[in-house]
Amino acid sequence: MSVSQTSKPDTTTIYTVGYGARTADELIALLHTYGIEYLIDVRSAPYSRYKPEFNRDALEAALKAQHIHYVFMGDALGGRPADPDCYVDGKVDYARVETKPFYQAGVTRLENAFAQGVRVALMCSEGKPEQCHRSKLIGATLTARGLPVTHIDENNAMLTQAEVVARLDGPQLALFDEPTRTSRKRYAPKEDGPAGGEEAPNG
Repeated sequence: MSVSQTSKPDTTTIYTVGYGARTADELIALLHTYGIEYLIDVRSAPYSRYKPEFNRDALEAALKAQHIHYVFMGDALGGRPADPDCYVDGKVDYARVETKPFYQAGVTRLENAFAQGVRVALMCSEGKPEQCHRSKLIGATLTARGLPVTHIDENNAMLTQAEVVARLDGPQLALFDEPTRTSRKRYAPKEDGPAGGEEAPNG
């Protein structure tokens, strides 16, 4: 059963959220609801052509004004890695990403934050967690390492990793089938800088 958005903030979980259709003000209000201290940006390219308020500099300033720390970790935990070895037929292979030192270093930073009791939320652009690498890559890794993950979906409901996986694969998933471990779309390795525009959903 999903947890209501009005529940008391949980200090023993790592949150994820996608801004999706939200405004920056709505996202920040949501972060305050859950007592988030650090917003971890896991977009490979922290820019938005359609929502400039979510460009890195603008978002960082807005968060600072509301006493929330901004940390960019898209270079380590982004859904479109620069390493071409992470791609198979144009799709991101999450099993390959998990073996990369840059990714493992990023996960270790999250583990350290969790161990220190810091409330963090991982943010990407996709509102639906089942369509984003927040669940298919990072959530899967953290869960395998014994860390609890709570995904805030596009309707502000809180979902466990297992609930998101159930959404991802649906009721028709065979009993012994493996969950999807690649991105939904084909990409070229990401390019740095705002010229690339808004990052496509990393699902």
